[in-house]
Amino acid sequence: MKKIIALILALAVCTAVFTGCTVKEKEESTTAEVVEVTDEASEEEVSEEASEEKTDAEQSELEALLANADGKLADIIEAGTITIATEGAWSPWTYHDETSDELTGFDVEMGKEIAARLGVQADFKETTWDAILSGVQSGRFDIACNGVGYTEERAESYNFSEPYIYTKQVLLVGADNEDITSYEDLKGKTTANSVGSTYAAVAEEYGATVTNVDTLDQTIELLLQGRIDATINAEVSYLDYINVHPDAAIKVVAKSEGEKVAIPTAKENTDSLVKAINLILEDMRADGTLTALSEQFFGGDITNP
Repeated sequence: MKKIIALILALAVCTAVFTGCTVKEKEESTTAEVVEVTDEASEEEVSEEASEEKTDAEQSELEALLANADGKLADIIEAGTITIATEGAWSPWTYHDETSDELTGFDVEMGKEIAARLGVQADFKETTWDAILSGVQSGRFDIACNGVGYTEERAESYNFSEPYIYTKQVLLVGADNEDITSYEDLKGKTTANSVGSTYAAVAEEYGATVTNVDTLDQTIELLLQGRIDATINAEVSYLDYINVHPDAAIKVVAKSEGEKVAIPTAKENTDSLVKAINLILEDMRADGTLTALSEQFFGGDITNP
């Protein structure tokens, strides 16, 4: 009988020990999970704090730059206005709302935001594409917000901001055109684009003869009438056109990497202005403004390479 009692007691002790071990293991596991979750949360918080600190630092740098402005930037601050060249006829970049006739578009709203963060008013001057860059170069306009592509050749004559949009370009032909299927097929053909545009330059590089036009609508009209064989343009502009004219008898036959789109200023006395714009663009990236505008007007985020 004593042996039986002793055996029962021994089993009870083992059970208690085993249960205790299991509970301890569960407690340690739960603790580990809590620590892991806490670590993840901490990483997110650190990332957010770092982003906020970066934005604050950029804001402080911008404030210091504006307080000690020189050159063109000083002139803009003194005038209380920044003059911005734009076409007003190139949706979704810059155009007039059909209902209100108000000037809007991605570049227009971005220009307004840049002006606001500089602490001045935005004064938009609508003009043709070929007058935009010459007007910036002569000082008639402070900057241009009009989907201007950065090229090394242009950089010899203008100061550019950092890119804020990265586009793709498309080769468009009539829906029944079977002769052109690639850029190489443009040799000896006719295209249409704004004079001085990078799209016109690309067409000429492939051997096409370029007809000069002012707007995308004019380009597509020539294409539909059969007066030109093809045209090269921004993919986002084509998609916007098709959204409004879904039955247009045109098609994409080739696509390639397009341009880094940036803001041009005159070459002289604009270093501080370009630096201020770059700080503003970086701040707009950090706080989501640039992405929101891209999604609003282009239907997606094309602000990164």
